[in-house]
Amino acid sequence: MRQSSPSTHRQPIGPLDRPVPPYKHNPSAWSQRIPICLLAFVAAILSAHLSLYQWGLIENSWDPVFGDSSNRVLKSDTAKTMYGILGIHDAALGVLAYLGDAIFGFAGSTRRWQYRPWLVILFGIDVIPLGVVSAVLVLFQAFVIGEWCFLCLVTAAISLTLVYWAWDEVRVSLTYLYIVWKDHHDKRLLWNAVWGYRSDELDQAGEKLLSREVA
Repeated sequence: MRQSSPSTHRQPIGPLDRPVPPYKHNPSAWSQRIPICLLAFVAAILSAHLSLYQWGLIENSWDPVFGDSSNRVLKSDTAKTMYGILGIHDAALGVLAYLGDAIFGFAGSTRRWQYRPWLVILFGIDVIPLGVVSAVLVLFQAFVIGEWCFLCLVTAAISLTLVYWAWDEVRVSLTYLYIVWKDHHDKRLLWNAVWGYRSDELDQAGEKLLSREVA
């Protein structure tokens, strides 16, 4: 039997940029994603500066608030332990993660919550754990190291903001997949939904979500 055609080979039902319940907006709209991408690029630049200091390529990290405290945080025993475990400095890892946020944020159409769930899920996997890790590192600064790093706090605040902004898209994409499973209990159909294939059943699941009342 011939497999369902990819989403790009079928005509969309209605406009791509439709509000998705329970929200009054479309979480995959460019107006929602571009700010995420721009903020992620800013965080990547800040993390790159911190990484240069951790790699010993610059003499000091910039900190207009806590002064040399940032240097001590970045070269602390906690930072060295993380480097020993990960094999890469935490700031350098942050650069990669933030660039991933930006790349995943730019990819896909304004209805990727339905037509590219796998992409939205990867986006969520990159954004949400990064926010959690950033919050944990701030707690380490407060209760373990006893020093503060200004740019570390800024990137942590950005991470948590990205989690807040990205969650709605992840939520509606997972809700769409849940509807597919609840209505059909078909693993193959669910797999096709994750990868963005189109069929009448999957289009109906998308419309079922879109037809819900907006809170």
